[in-house]
Amino acid sequence: MSFTKNTHQIDRVVRGVLFVILAVLGVTQLSSNPVLGILLIAVGVILLATATVGFCPIYAALGMNTNKKS
Repeated sequence: MSFTKNTHQIDRVVRGVLFVILAVLGVTQLSSNPVLGILLIAVGVILLATATVGFCPIYAALGMNTNKKS
């Protein structure tokens, strides 16, 4: 299945940075609040996946595209 990329390079970098932040926060929360830790890590993984493939299903559903050529 092939999707048209709808996220700009800057958007993808921001998502990658957010993944790192959420993953670190999630791992630090695992011992005190496991549910929050797992939730933070899961959201981070979703951001990493959308950054990697360059396609965001939420953007597609809303008709958004940050990858427009100027």
